[in-house]
Amino acid sequence: MTLESPTCKSLRVSDKESKSVRTRTRILDAAARVLSTKGYAGTRLSDVAKAADLRAPAIYYYFDSRETLIEEVMWSGVADMRHRLEDALDEISPDLTSMDRIMLAVDVHLRHELEVSDYTTASIRNAGQIPERIRTRQIEEEKQYGEIWRRLVQAAADDGEIRTDLDLFIARMMVLGALNWAAEWWTPRRGSIDEVVATAQAAIRQGLAPRGRE
Repeated sequence: MTLESPTCKSLRVSDKESKSVRTRTRILDAAARVLSTKGYAGTRLSDVAKAADLRAPAIYYYFDSRETLIEEVMWSGVADMRHRLEDALDEISPDLTSMDRIMLAVDVHLRHELEVSDYTTASIRNAGQIPERIRTRQIEEEKQYGEIWRRLVQAAADDGEIRTDLDLFIARMMVLGALNWAAEWWTPRRGSIDEVVATAQAAIRQGLAPRGRE
C-alpha cells in the first residue's frame, strides 16, 4: 500500500481552497455587475449565476442568501474605494496643497466609481434601495470614507483655501453627492473619464476657492 505524504495532502487541500476562493470571487464579481445595472429589486440569483457561469444552487455553497451576497458587494464597494483613496493620499508629496489633495480625491473617486469597480458603482447606485438590516457594514465604511473627506475639506479651510462663507459640512456633502451622481448619467458617449474628472475638478475648485484664488 502506498502512503500519501502529508505534503501531498497539504497541496491538495491548498488547491481546493484556492479554487473555492476563486469561485467565491467570481460570484461576487458577477453580483456586482448585475447589481450595478439591474439594481437591488432586479437582481436575481439566476442572473448572478449566469454571469458567473455557474448553476444557481452553487451560490448557496458560498452565500446563504441573496441578501448576504448583496451585503458583501455593497460593503466591498465602499471599502475598496476608501482603501484606494487612502493609498493615493499616502503616496503623494507632502508639499501638495490642501486644495490639490481634494482634487486628487475627486480624481480617485470618479475613476474608481466609473472605470475601475463594479462594486463601487453598485454601492452608489443602490445605497437608497438596500434594506437597513443589510447595510450595517456599508454604513460604517461610508462613515470612514466620509471622515477622510471631512479632514481634507477642513485642512483646506484651515489653510485659507476655502471660502469662509461656506458651511463646510454642506459643501462636502454637495461635492460627494455630485460625484456619486455621475454613476447615474455618465456613459462614454458623454465624454471620456479624463474630461469628466477635469470638469469636476474645475467646478469644485472654483466653487470652493476664495474670490480671486480660483
